[in-house]
Order: sequence, then structure tokens, then C-alpha cells
Amino acid sequence: MSESLSQAGGSATQRFRDRYGRILEWVVGGLMVVLAVEVTFCIVFRVVGNSLVWYDEVASVLLAWLTFYGSALASVKRGHIGCPEVIEQFAPGTRRVFEIIAQVLTIAFFALLGWVGLTILPALVGESLVSLPIPMTVVQSVIPISAALILVAEVTYLIDLLGDGSRQHGPAVGPTLSDGLH
Repeated sequence: MSESLSQAGGSATQRFRDRYGRILEWVVGGLMVVLAVEVTFCIVFRVVGNSLVWYDEVASVLLAWLTFYGSALASVKRGHIGCPEVIEQFAPGTRRVFEIIAQVLTIAFFALLGWVGLTILPALVGESLVSLPIPMTVVQSVIPISAALILVAEVTYLIDLLGDGSRQHGPAVGPTLSDGLH
């Protein structure tokens, strides 16, 4: 992550995000390992002629979980799609206003997603996967949990924006559009 910022002092929220991001990296990495092992294990069984009936369903669930928890990690690292080139064209005061508005809208969306995810869970009580007795509430719990994880990251960025007005974004994820124009 951004070790140089943490070592140089960084804000308290940045240091929190660094630790929080490491935890999410372990969660996402663990899910990737479990998915890879499950797929490999089931391929071996299929090759020897003993296909496992639960393989496809479990792989689909693991991939969905990987996607949702990976989104939380991307949120911590500021790796979601955005248009920083457009925002950077504004004057600093206007830029800050747009960044705050964007953060509030993002927080509102994930709060709504988390709430809707929680309200759906009671309707799934008694349901389970087709091939295994795993409750659908466990499977679908990824929606409110990942929404809460994303909210934690987004609120810390909002705190930084409101606190000192500086942009406390994480490390650059990749080249920007403007990098190719020089």
C-alpha cells in the first residue's frame, strides 16, 4: 500500500486505511486461494470421472464473494473508476466541493445498498443452495457486509476531505488519461 505515507507520518485516517487495506488484502487473497483450490480440486475429480455436483454453485458463490470483497479493497485503494482528469481541471475550491459531493453520494449509495441487502436477508430464511445445505442468508450476507466495508473506507476519505481540505487519496492505481497525452 502506501508505506511511504505511513512512515512519513500521514493522517490518522490514512494509517487506519493502510492497516484496513492489509486486512482486506488478506481476505481477498484468502478467497482467491480457496476459489483456486476448489476449482483445481473439482477439475481433478472431473478428469477421473467423478464430477462433484456442488462445484459450479460453490465456485459461483466464491467468485461473487471475491468480487464484493475485492470492491471493498478497491475502495480503500481508490481503485474504482473515476474521472480525476476532469475534476483536476477545476479550481481548488470547486474541486474540493465536487470531491465532497462525490464522497457523500458514494456513501449514500453504499448505505442504501447495505440497507437493502439487510432487508432482503429475512426473505431468504429457510432457503439454501441447491447442491449443499448452505443457507442463502450466508451466501447473500456478502452484500450488506461488503457495503459496510466500503462505507468504512469512503467515510475515512470524507473525513480527510472535510478535515483539512487536502486530497488524501491512496496510491495511483495505474496510468491516467493525461499520462498518455504528454
